[in-house]
Amino acid sequence: MTALAPAAARRERILQAAVRQGLLHPGRSRLAGFVDLDGVAATVASLHRAFPSSAPVLHAFAAKANSLVPVLAELRRLGMGCEVATAGELARALAAGFAPERIVFDSPAKTEAELRYALDLGVTVNVDNYQELARIDRALAGRVPASKIGVRVNPQLGGGSIAAMSTATTTSKFGVPLADPGSRQRLLRAYHDHPWLTWVHTHAGSQGCPLDLMAGGVARAVAFAEEVNASLGRRQVVGIDIGGGLPVNFADDETTPTFDTYVGQLRAQAPALFSGRYGIVTEFGRSVLAKNGFTAAYVEYTKSMGGRRIAVTHAGVQVATRTVFNPDAWPLRIEAHDGSGRAKRGGPVRQDVAGPACFAGDLLARDRPLPPLEPGDLVSVPDTGAYYFSTPFHYNSLPEPAVHGFRTGGDDDDVRFELLRPAQDPWEVPEPGAGDVPLRRWPHETVPVVG
Repeated sequence: MTALAPAAARRERILQAAVRQGLLHPGRSRLAGFVDLDGVAATVASLHRAFPSSAPVLHAFAAKANSLVPVLAELRRLGMGCEVATAGELARALAAGFAPERIVFDSPAKTEAELRYALDLGVTVNVDNYQELARIDRALAGRVPASKIGVRVNPQLGGGSIAAMSTATTTSKFGVPLADPGSRQRLLRAYHDHPWLTWVHTHAGSQGCPLDLMAGGVARAVAFAEEVNASLGRRQVVGIDIGGGLPVNFADDETTPTFDTYVGQLRAQAPALFSGRYGIVTEFGRSVLAKNGFTAAYVEYTKSMGGRRIAVTHAGVQVATRTVFNPDAWPLRIEAHDGSGRAKRGGPVRQDVAGPACFAGDLLARDRPLPPLEPGDLVSVPDTGAYYFSTPFHYNSLPEPAVHGFRTGGDDDDVRFELLRPAQDPWEVPEPGAGDVPLRRWPHETVPVVG
């Protein structure tokens, strides 16, 4: 019998512990997300090690990747800051205990009220466009800001293999273009006219973008910062926000590319970034959390259709939205387990792994070779610690699943779970206009009989 690889064996161990402790149960908890808090700590440590100590660096976790407040609080304790893209994410970052000066606010649609609130707090703001710049100018009314303020520049280098994840294309909706006719000169004037513009921000894209493209975008941002300081004859730009976007390997358990590899690319293409003349902010999200989380769900039914086996599970579009709607760009691995959490060893059979939503495309995997799945089995879905169960899609009013963090000791039985988000009760329906007062509530163990 072939032994499981270490990462797969660890997931098996966690699943078995979750079943023993009742966190997964075919009658009560059919779907759950799990976050490896030991793995998160190791990943954050590797990020800190990858960047040199020659310049101050703030690693601001991109809250969009996993905005659960306990997860954000854990990252704060590990020494990270927080990058937010909405007022909701800002509220969560503050609730997680981040100091305002360690929060970075990026959004292409900041309202005047949001800007004033961020500036009053001293949150760092990256300006997306000239109209936003004018709003900030009015809000400051001649005051010296407590916030660090920069402008997001679009280096217009092109895109990667996933168009939706590429933000440095010629016509991207983000930032101020550097290559459009006259745009660079206008932006230089803006820095001249606003001495409180002391940072430059860029972000070329994420999944599907090659490292040389990402590093090339940073190089153009650094070159622009150097140009600003040279043209003004003073060191006005003191920091570069290089964004995040390190791609994740979804094909297996290897972590590649690494933060070290990316820093090597940055050193080659943007050596001035590490000259000590600039502070640095990073905004990594998916690369910090994706491989430190997995989803687990029970198989409810199996059937055969047109010669194809189909396993219907409780994990689908509500926790794997990108994969369901764009499976070629966001493929996920599936692992088969029996009801106790033990990995299944049978010979592979090609089968679809479907979700519970009421449309034909709700599939986690198509024609995937797996040990034969049966009702009561479990499937685990690795690499879903970012964007998947933490960002649920409420199609069919499917409830949000519980999310559990875990830490382990040396003993196989030493798995300690902590609740990061409780499961939503699908039977709690609010009265119209009554806030959170339930219309009717069914206990989890009760299945209502209709008709």
